[in-house]
Amino acid sequence: MKRRLAAEALGTALLLISVIGSGIMGENLASGNVAIMLLANAIATGCMLYVIITVLGPISGANFNPAVSIAFALSGALPWRDLPGYIIAQISGAIAGVWIAHFMFDQPIVQISQTMHRTGGAQWGSELIATLGLLLVIFGGLKARAEAVPTLVALYITGAYWFTASTSFANPAVTIARGFSDSFAGINPSHIPAFIAAQLVAVGIAHFALKALLDE
Repeated sequence: MKRRLAAEALGTALLLISVIGSGIMGENLASGNVAIMLLANAIATGCMLYVIITVLGPISGANFNPAVSIAFALSGALPWRDLPGYIIAQISGAIAGVWIAHFMFDQPIVQISQTMHRTGGAQWGSELIATLGLLLVIFGGLKARAEAVPTLVALYITGAYWFTASTSFANPAVTIARGFSDSFAGINPSHIPAFIAAQLVAVGIAHFALKALLDE
């Protein structure tokens, strides 16, 4: 169990390093071109997802996401007794990843995001759709071709950065951690609860919808 929790914390930390670090690098190099910043953010995140799922998946199952862990618990794939440890490891790792990214770019380690545009019905709806799509990719991929899941998740998130209004957080741990970065990838803490609520509603919908769709 210690190895599994360490893998979850490490993987989520690396995910946030890629999200925040690429956002800061994009800000530094793109001269205000938001499209270039978003492209850099999406590519770096997708690449990191492929790596951490492939490398750490055999240890912990490569959840790196409380929504995914809850979905696995609902399906019986993750024991409920293990769920709190997974979620704590994921959130702790995510925040540590944000702080490491700040350190690497010589920024104040502890920050609070001032980003104000991540709110409203379109954003919340986007998070619900993004999370539903992620769970479809994971559970559908495991059923159809398990070895392809790292690629499928990486491709999905890279694309979802662009086709969702929220840029597809789809992850409560990522959402919480991004509140601690006043950078391109940040989210104002006051907007976090609605994002997480949308993500968790998606888990509930996915539990029934994907069971009906995928179970024979």
